[in-house]
Amino acid sequence: MWDNHRVLGKEANEALADPDRVVITPDYNSRSGETSRTIGFSPSRGELLSVIVHDATGYGVNGWPSNAKDRRLYREGGTS
Repeated sequence: MWDNHRVLGKEANEALADPDRVVITPDYNSRSGETSRTIGFSPSRGELLSVIVHDATGYGVNGWPSNAKDRRLYREGGTS
């Protein structure tokens, strides 16, 4: 995550632990259908992050600052 998007594992974990997080299963951009997107706030970073988690392992595979669509989904509680 750091090399591609400058997101630390700690920041991604904060977003995953956000009590107001939004989880989209499967991730709307997933080709395999085997990943979920979690949109949550990282307090140490001070912004919303979108984190991709592999459903079978539960491990995060990527993360980045949330785009406009994900920020809207978070504000609306995941409704589209």
